[in-house]
Amino acid sequence: MPFSRRRFLRLLSAGAAASAAGQTARADEAMNPPYPRSDHFDGERFFNPNGHNPRGFRDLLKWQFSRTQGLWPAWVENTAQPALPATLAPRACAVTFVGHDTFLLQFDGLNVLTDPIWSDRCSPVSWAGPKRVRAPGLAFEALPRIDLVLVSHNHYDHLDLPTLKRLHAAHRPVLLTPLGNKPFLAGEGIDTAVELDWWQSHEVKPGVKVTVTPAQHFAARGMSDRFMTLWGGFALETLAGKIWFAGDSGYFDGFKAIGEKLGPFDLALIPIGAYEPRWFMEPVHCTPAEAIQIHRDVRARRSLAMHFGCFPLADDGFAQPVTEFRAAFAASQLGAEDFVVPEVGETRILSFA
Repeated sequence: MPFSRRRFLRLLSAGAAASAAGQTARADEAMNPPYPRSDHFDGERFFNPNGHNPRGFRDLLKWQFSRTQGLWPAWVENTAQPALPATLAPRACAVTFVGHDTFLLQFDGLNVLTDPIWSDRCSPVSWAGPKRVRAPGLAFEALPRIDLVLVSHNHYDHLDLPTLKRLHAAHRPVLLTPLGNKPFLAGEGIDTAVELDWWQSHEVKPGVKVTVTPAQHFAARGMSDRFMTLWGGFALETLAGKIWFAGDSGYFDGFKAIGEKLGPFDLALIPIGAYEPRWFMEPVHCTPAEAIQIHRDVRARRSLAMHFGCFPLADDGFAQPVTEFRAAFAASQLGAEDFVVPEVGETRILSFA
């Protein structure tokens, strides 16, 4: 179901004035005291160093009043069934695609979730905003013990508070996130967060290190906290191998720097959807063809697609990202298993030997 203009205006007026107001206030507190100035922080706000920042509020209104969204179904049944392994070899990883940007990554002795969202909507309110068109590929109750959660930025489809609170109550995992999000999460009762700047690393346990990587995007949960928290991706170095989770990003030359500094990667998780219309989305979301270039830039041996077919966030239709990805892939000369679109609920056992 398209995210209609009527629903958008209701969300803008009521949601931003009510639920989002409290979340914005708590996000504002994240910047007191401010972080040191850098090439992406001016002392008050974060920004993309190349100046390729997202469109402003006026353009948002222009898009909403002129948008033509592709066809989305009201509901889609998942066809794949997860098959979580009981044990894993030292150089193996089990990857289960839960949907959107949520993956369960399992190594020998470590279970990781990326941008977990089990909510029906990605929105500050429960009655409006983009609604999922398919169930999560893995039931929350079927999760193994979760040791680590990666949250790439504070947009509602990536930092889903209801899910994070459930995870905190059930598993108390370490939560890694870019700068600015720790105080906000602490205010919501999640006290296990560790925040990092771009290129900073955290050793989760012996042999497991996570580094926050740059992205070209932005962050906001309300009307007044735009750019007050940072965004990024994550590079995981484990005893099994190296994995990179892109988070959200438009295409930029920083991907090559990630590949040069931290690659090659045994596996990359790369977004392919929510990219239309290009005049509005180009700074913040990549196209399927750009996703293939990102695969090459970061020096990934294999990649899995994400950020498609779950929430109607932009004007591309439900099937469009996968259709356009397959066309770009056919022209790419990549091998059949080099970059794959996973089924929601599918578990893949990958050997990094």
